Amino acid sequence: MELVYHIGAHCTDDDRLLKGLLKNRGTLSKQGIIVPGPSRYRPILREMLVSLRGKPATPEMQQIILDAAMDEDEARRLIFVNQSFLCVPQKVLGQHMLYPMAGEKSHWLAQLFPNEPCEFFLGLRNPATFIPALFARSREKDFEGFIAGIEPRALTWSDMVRRIRQANPRARLTVWCNEDTPLIWPELLERASGIAPGTPLRGADDLLDTIMRPAGLKRMAAYLAENPPVNEAQRRRVVAAFLDKYALPDAVEEELDAPGWTAALVDELTDRYEADLSEIEAIEGVEVVTA
Repeated sequence: MELVYHIGAHCTDDDRLLKGLLKNRGTLSKQGIIVPGPSRYRPILREMLVSLRGKPATPEMQQIILDAAMDEDEARRLIFVNQSFLCVPQKVLGQHMLYPMAGEKSHWLAQLFPNEPCEFFLGLRNPATFIPALFARSREKDFEGFIAGIEPRALTWSDMVRRIRQANPRARLTVWCNEDTPLIWPELLERASGIAPGTPLRGADDLLDTIMRPAGLKRMAAYLAENPPVNEAQRRRVVAAFLDKYALPDAVEEELDAPGWTAALVDELTDRYEADLSEIEAIEGVEVVTA
């Protein structure tokens, strides 16, 4: 059985991937892919992780998790999703790095079923927008206090990715940029689900529906029906073209209302983010889904 853990990051997905998979639960289950509702497994996984703290779960403990998460007797692939698997939002920025416990906590997850293959899925986001969004979610009241002692320019996703890989050298890790999600959404659904190639999935345009004007979405669907793309790259070019013309401004433009977050700093963090992504693509064992 394959174990899949979608581990975040915060402020990237908001459980959209989980909802997309749940929408296709019937189709997936026919191929042995189980997507349980989060209320079935999050409490028991939290309890097991705290109890074991990285020690391998016993067969009895594994059965307890399976009994809680699924009604089926067996599964080919079991998918767990929780943006706070690695930590709560208030602890994301610590020890001058992103997700200081990423290596340790991801290893804890892998040890729940130590003899089974596991995969991690991780969405990334430009620190220029990620840090203000994280502050908004943290319930802190003072932004300057929230980032006190933290140098935003020193925060890199590649460091986090390396720690996860070092802690779990046998596990596969798939990452993508949250900024690209509207273009790569169908592929993310396919990759995370592990469904057989060519199996149609519902909700492939759900994300576009939230950021594109209805008239544009309708015209894009008609265009794709009349001109079926020969591959995924061509489909993305079509989607990008329609987004460029019909995107909802409020949905794609982010307001950064944070003290000291100047345009110059945003530009610098964005440049560093793009360079950091190139480093991630070179890390062994990491697959980057790009637009």
